[in-house]
Amino acid sequence: MSTFMALGAIALWSALATLGVELRHVPPFLLTGLSLLIGSLIALPLSGFQLSRWRVPLPTLALGIYGLFSYHFLLFLALRYAPPVQANLVNYLWPLLIVVLAPVILPGMTLRLVHVFAALLGFAGAAVVILGGAPASAAGTGIVWSWGYLPALVAAFIWASYSLLTQRVAPFPTAAIGSFALVSGVLSLLCHVWMEPAVTLSARDWTLLALIGLGPMGAAFFMWDKAFKTGDARRIGILSYLTPLLSTTMLMQVSGQVLTWPVAVAAVMIVLAAWIGTRSTAQP
Repeated sequence: MSTFMALGAIALWSALATLGVELRHVPPFLLTGLSLLIGSLIALPLSGFQLSRWRVPLPTLALGIYGLFSYHFLLFLALRYAPPVQANLVNYLWPLLIVVLAPVILPGMTLRLVHVFAALLGFAGAAVVILGGAPASAAGTGIVWSWGYLPALVAAFIWASYSLLTQRVAPFPTAAIGSFALVSGVLSLLCHVWMEPAVTLSARDWTLLALIGLGPMGAAFFMWDKAFKTGDARRIGILSYLTPLLSTTMLMQVSGQVLTWPVAVAAVMIVLAAWIGTRSTAQP
């Protein structure tokens, strides 16, 4: 069940880039805020329409805001002030950090050499697929230093540590993710008012926002939380390397680009890393 939930979240997140391209004219904090508010509504049926199940202790709520709001805030800063392809590559350190930090944050886990190898292999595959799937002009510029890489690196650490720390706080129902998304969405909209120009959204924009909110910025968070509550964090971290592969593949199909050899090589690397990681974590 945990693997299914993790793969479901990964599949939804893989569609985020494709949907985001269609809404690239929408300011990022407005996009994030509205999407999170829509996504928070998923908690209503999960909680049996009992808002009392959304309530969590203040430290737990702070952790949720730390994960959902801080991560997206820093990621959007990185994408704004650093080359997007390279900034996204730095951001995809979070699966590696989940694998490496799991034994540090979660009790009863050990980090074996095979986990390190699988994580590094998966990150190498993620690097290949992101750079190989980028337009030639972006991929050929090379990585040059920009301060925008710093928020991308911190964002990766935040998402990895948030995912693991949700298992260290007092147990809370998955429906409480709705309160995380609700408060984070409001904070994102405040950032929009403070930092971004006002825009008018069309009916098509609202339709796509609903898809993003109910999927990559909604259901994915609830599935991710359920996966971590019932599964092995190291295995989930390694499976997460499928995200850049699926995301780039979807973008290539929508844009009509042909499959390139870097994407094919990356697919082999990522699937191999996931296979090694899942087999190793299945052993006592």
